[in-house]
Amino acid sequence: MTKKKLALEIIDRLKEEYPDAGCTLDYKEAWKLLVSVRLAAQCTDARVNMIVPKLYEKYPDVNALADAAVEEIEEIVRPCGLGHSKARDISACMKILRDEYQGKVPDNFNDLLKLPGVGRKSANLIMGDVFGKPAIVTDTHCIRLVNRMGLVDGIKEPGKVEKALWEIIPPEEGSDFCHRLVYHGRDVCTARTAPHCEKCCLKDICAKNGV
Repeated sequence: MTKKKLALEIIDRLKEEYPDAGCTLDYKEAWKLLVSVRLAAQCTDARVNMIVPKLYEKYPDVNALADAAVEEIEEIVRPCGLGHSKARDISACMKILRDEYQGKVPDNFNDLLKLPGVGRKSANLIMGDVFGKPAIVTDTHCIRLVNRMGLVDGIKEPGKVEKALWEIIPPEEGSDFCHRLVYHGRDVCTARTAPHCEKCCLKDICAKNGV
């Protein structure tokens, strides 16, 4: 089976297994996803979801957060780790949205990459979830799973994994596919324990099983 055919089969099976899979960061506005995805670096989405309501209660919009002192943002987001650098990036990012984009999150990938603290993974997440555009989010789940499944061969660098997946994943499937990998990676194809291959919907086609 070619990698492209394997990818299509995996996509179909994961759709059936996780029909409602979506972003695990809670947000209702684009700028809030931008904040949350920065806080999620080296932190769980669950913890970020616990912390951000307090931040948004005090700073309910882009202008309020742009005007906030970095130290005050840091005090709230510290439980997410790397508090100072994250607070600094969030503050700078909100100022740019206020001053250059009328308070809106840009829908251009390259413009997103220019924002403080935004890399390719974050930009892809926003492009896919907020704007419904083709996106592949190479987080730790994605990188681990696509290597185990045999969609990529021993590639660990996020940028190279993303490039390899663009060649075999239909553009319109990329964003949802990556969300489903998160669910599958947490529940079945786990990182900190042996993967639960016996209950995996992909066990008969997964490279890990020698197929």
